[in-house]
Amino acid sequence: MMRTPKLPNVPFRWPDAERAGFTRWHFRQLVENGHVRQVLHGVYQTADLPCTIENRSRAAALVLNSFEVLRDRTAAWVHDVDTFEYRELEILPPVETSVLRGHTRTRRTGCAGGHRDLAFRDVIVLGGVPVTTPLRTALDLGCKLSRSSALAALDGFMRVQGITREQMEAELPRYRRRRGVVQLRQLVPLADPRAESPGESWTRIAILDAGLPAPQLQHWVCEGGRKVFRLDLAYPLSRVAVEYDGREFHDSPERRAADRKRRKWLTDRGWTVIVVDKDMLTAAAVAQWLGGLRTALQIAG
Repeated sequence: MMRTPKLPNVPFRWPDAERAGFTRWHFRQLVENGHVRQVLHGVYQTADLPCTIENRSRAAALVLNSFEVLRDRTAAWVHDVDTFEYRELEILPPVETSVLRGHTRTRRTGCAGGHRDLAFRDVIVLGGVPVTTPLRTALDLGCKLSRSSALAALDGFMRVQGITREQMEAELPRYRRRRGVVQLRQLVPLADPRAESPGESWTRIAILDAGLPAPQLQHWVCEGGRKVFRLDLAYPLSRVAVEYDGREFHDSPERRAADRKRRKWLTDRGWTVIVVDKDMLTAAAVAQWLGGLRTALQIAG
């Protein structure tokens, strides 16, 4: 009787699947059907395997040499902070690493190797994998990424890893003269753990960079002494709300119906609701909805 092949219940590479009895055709079908997903270049896991920090560390260990340290967005991924763009969820970005002193930077497919002067306190080991600490990773990304993505990274590390603004400010002198430090100094005072997704951070920085007042984050609308709805970004005195619709939470028919019901409830009570999604973050689209926000605030004022 032929044994049914079974995939590992941890992250694995193709040779592991081959040893378990899978053919390349069968394995490719599992990937195309969504039963298996690629999490790093050449590293896979079954779709039902939880995306925990432990499993992310196991995946990273499969592509890391003993003298390498995970950094930047790969380190953020291990720390459970999302810094990838939507398109990169299908076309995986390279694994970002730094080598320890005395070693040549890594040159291999799917890896962006480099050097970085890391102190002992900048590195921790998770699941046997050396990775830059949450604080070091957040500040490095605050320098390296675009302005909106950098703020999203800082917000994410505050929310997920509990980093404080005071901790970031204490580390800023180390970044003197580093490329991107001016941006980092500007963004640290704006970072806020109440932002619940990168999209909310992108929307907020667009508002602030347009010179508009800072909105309140996660504002509860109350009626009759009870909390009814929580708004992503709000100007309560002006009754103006800005909502970011993320693809992962607002794509189902049920979710869209609930959104319409909620927004009608708000408009019936005098609120102006401005909805933003990922397709409305181009320069032209941002200018349009920011114009609507500016008008709403002026009218309310």
